[in-house]
Amino acid sequence: YFLDKSDKYDSRDVERLQQDDKWVEDYLIWRHDVVDDTLKMIDESFQWRKEYTVNDLSESVLPKWLFEIGALFLHGYDKEGYKLFWFKVKHHTKDPKQQLDKKKLVAFWLEHYAKRDHGKPLTVVFDMAETGISHIDLDFVRFIVNCFTDYYPNFLTKIVIFEMPWIMNAAFKIVKGWLGPDAISMLKFTNKSDVQEYISGEYLPPHMGGTDTFKYSYPPLVDDDFQTPLCENGPITSEDEHESKEEIDADTKEAGELNEAQNLNQKKMNSIEQISKSEETDKTEVKPKNAKKALTTFKGPLLHISPAEELYFGSKETGEKKCLIVLTNVTKNVVAFKVRTTAPEKYRVKPSNSSCEPGTSLDIIVSLHGGFAASLQDRFLIMAAEMDQSSGAGVPELTQFWKEVPRTKVMEHRLRCHVIESSKPSSLTLKDNAFNIPAKTNEDLHIQLTHLVQINKRLEEQMNRCLWFQQLSVVLSLLSVTVAAFCFYLAYAQGS
Repeated sequence: YFLDKSDKYDSRDVERLQQDDKWVEDYLIWRHDVVDDTLKMIDESFQWRKEYTVNDLSESVLPKWLFEIGALFLHGYDKEGYKLFWFKVKHHTKDPKQQLDKKKLVAFWLEHYAKRDHGKPLTVVFDMAETGISHIDLDFVRFIVNCFTDYYPNFLTKIVIFEMPWIMNAAFKIVKGWLGPDAISMLKFTNKSDVQEYISGEYLPPHMGGTDTFKYSYPPLVDDDFQTPLCENGPITSEDEHESKEEIDADTKEAGELNEAQNLNQKKMNSIEQISKSEETDKTEVKPKNAKKALTTFKGPLLHISPAEELYFGSKETGEKKCLIVLTNVTKNVVAFKVRTTAPEKYRVKPSNSSCEPGTSLDIIVSLHGGFAASLQDRFLIMAAEMDQSSGAGVPELTQFWKEVPRTKVMEHRLRCHVIESSKPSSLTLKDNAFNIPAKTNEDLHIQLTHLVQINKRLEEQMNRCLWFQQLSVVLSLLSVTVAAFCFYLAYAQGS
């Protein structure tokens, strides 16, 4: 395929396919491990990705009004922890002149999420409340369906359709014809009384029987998941269920001593390369109690962030409740930073809104509050932006700074939570690599489980076919016996 059609592919996709085993595995799982079908899907999706310039889609290349109407957006999770991709059908009207831009908007959102959460599956919600004939656009619906069935492998968990008007029944019969048997089984037709079987009320708007007061807005591009965590700029005043104020103060003191030692070391450095070398030697030094320092580093234009991708917390059995984020300012200016999370009620961040001097490092302690446990769905967002030399670094100055700084000048980096499951807490040491090389990740287990589900579906299909042939054979046998008996009867009647 590549030799014959290399000019029809984006070289970045080809390079990723050669390096990203999970992407290849997703294609195989979605095509039931049939290699020829998998190759065909990769070929079609790669040609589509180049045609729609998927790798280069951004807010700046799409019309602003597309984001403003709020017909498509990501918000909330279903009961299985999968992200919800909302399609508010009442905001969509059929217009051939706008069709290409609207399709690119779908591709933008899917690619935006795929890069952010590394291809974790989505649940699509078609909110069809207050819709009628003017909103029916089968070509656009077919495009959305094709995105999941042909272009984004193993990316769909289910399609929740809310309050489909009876007048659209005929249209959705056509849609079902486009879906394969696997996708048809993912269709869930719901109304106000049963939609909470799939999505809890906290992520449903009031008109769907929920309590979610979220309202889509633009600009900026909404990132509704992330909110400011507890203890802005320091520990909260009340005590934990499992941690006393003395322990909090001790942690803060240790963190302050570490930062002071790091600052003294940094003043002796002449370049960013020397700073990174000193970080390697500092790894054996004292750390805040129970916090883990990672080896991996994300190298951003303003800050180097360690760990690069995941914060490792223990389960309730292991009891590990703290993680360490190290920020290193690689610019010549003061960098303001802010830490936000999808679960602000669960986490304390010290500090969560502060600044970092040029060429220095700063430790951020992330700890679980009270009796909460970390979840795989929890995320952290680190925002950073350069400040003018004349700007102050106090709380009022930072608050005003974040109100005025343009979004284009803000660096963003996201971290996922990883929960270490173990029945032997003693095996979890404070060594760095013990937390960065888990034996078996939940993503691996998710892939294996998905693979087993696919095999189970195929077995069910085979059994259903066997039962159908069995029933057909019984009917044909009975019919043959009836015909034979009738023939004998006619022969006997003529003979007599």
